Amino acid sequence: MAPATAAQAAALLWQHRQAGSKLTALPAGLRPADADAGHAIQAQLPVVAGDAVAGWKIAATSSAGQVHIGVGGPLAGRLLAATVAGDGASWSLTGNGMRVAEPEFVFRFGADLPPRGEPYTVDDVLTAVAALHTGIEVPDSRFTDFVTAGEAQLLADDACAHQFVLGPATAADWRALDLSRHAVQATVDQAGGQQLLREGSGAAVLGDPRLALAWLVNDLRQRGLGLAAGQFVTTGTCMPPLAIAPGDRVWADFGLLGRVSAAFTA
Repeated sequence: MAPATAAQAAALLWQHRQAGSKLTALPAGLRPADADAGHAIQAQLPVVAGDAVAGWKIAATSSAGQVHIGVGGPLAGRLLAATVAGDGASWSLTGNGMRVAEPEFVFRFGADLPPRGEPYTVDDVLTAVAALHTGIEVPDSRFTDFVTAGEAQLLADDACAHQFVLGPATAADWRALDLSRHAVQATVDQAGGQQLLREGSGAAVLGDPRLALAWLVNDLRQRGLGLAAGQFVTTGTCMPPLAIAPGDRVWADFGLLGRVSAAFTA
């Protein structure tokens, strides 16, 4: 896809993202024919939004999630700085069609990982990590029916990136833990006073959040991209997404790794 065409498609998606509106599909002349074209459109997002990339997200890190949206594997997306807030943040759900919250393991880098010919191992990647954080992703799609939009358009749509809550860095020795077995509990304090409790673990994230992290790094590497010190990667939901509504507050409890919360308004 020509850069000018990719920029047009990205600008259209960004307009819908800002307005909270949806489209059935990108117009034929702007619609990506394959994953490479979808990535090309997504790469224009920071330019049309006038914002920096604070981190990266991974969508569809479970087989159930991949089947649900009709893709053959995980999808990488960019998290813009303006869409990231700290623990306890309050986000509006206006225009959000998905209305779910996803507790996630988040890795912040302390050193650059530039693109290179040789794949990065999990140990290579973890050596560059400065801290482990907890997080809550609040995804959304600019498509009316994201389930049938297809991989190329979902990539163009930033892998359903929307809002993100970055919790504090854990003080625990997370490197000594088996994150694939680490349990996570989430509670939704609903506006009517009810509570919903759900449990998950790191095993839901490609079997282990550290494997998901390495996948993301190498996915970027194959496209000539790297990660910079200070950027973070949120590795995908560690449980089935939590349905949310205005007035709700979500708490994600990662045990000794810490807690993170987010509130939602109309």
